[in-house]
Amino acid sequence: MLAHTSSDRSGPSDSGGTARRAFLNVSDAAEYLGLSPHTLYVWRHRRQGPPSFRMGRRGRVMYRVEAVDAWVREQEQADSRSNPALDPLRAVP
Repeated sequence: MLAHTSSDRSGPSDSGGTARRAFLNVSDAAEYLGLSPHTLYVWRHRRQGPPSFRMGRRGRVMYRVEAVDAWVREQEQADSRSNPALDPLRAVP
């Protein structure tokens, strides 16, 4: 799992330096996930990957940080290496 701190998601800082971005564009989401932007575009076309939507007049593709984090957690739970309940070596015959 990629480890991210809250500073990884902070946008232009306010006077306290604690502003947090709620949305990521494709480039930012790709960097956040350690993927290429092309991968995210392909996944979006195939309706895979984290949920995304179009925002604004120009219809820019955006991702909610909380939705990306939830998608990563779902991926972890679907993997037998991260979820002991799915480990085939522990399955009772």
